[in-house]
Amino acid sequence: MGRTGICELCKREDVEITEHHLIPREENGAYLDKAELCIPCHKQIHALFTNKELAIRLNTIQALQQDEEVGKYLKWIKKQPSSGMIKTKRSKKNPRR
Repeated sequence: MGRTGICELCKREDVEITEHHLIPREENGAYLDKAELCIPCHKQIHALFTNKELAIRLNTIQALQQDEEVGKYLKWIKKQPSSGMIKTKRSKKNPRR
């Protein structure tokens, strides 16, 4: 198991944390700002959006939290226990992942 902490996106505590590049590495964000996200949140945002969309429109925690699709997901995830893995739902508009 990796590091545990608080997810910057969903604010759940004592979750396994991963590093999310707010501007994806593939969009020249390797050395730019990062956020600490729980694994389900990290997987979900990459399932919902393309790297280009993340780089252009959703490149801050605040922008992600204000997105309608992410907002629905956050409302749901906050009710889920910190332990265990959660199934990621893919977006119909981003089928490549």
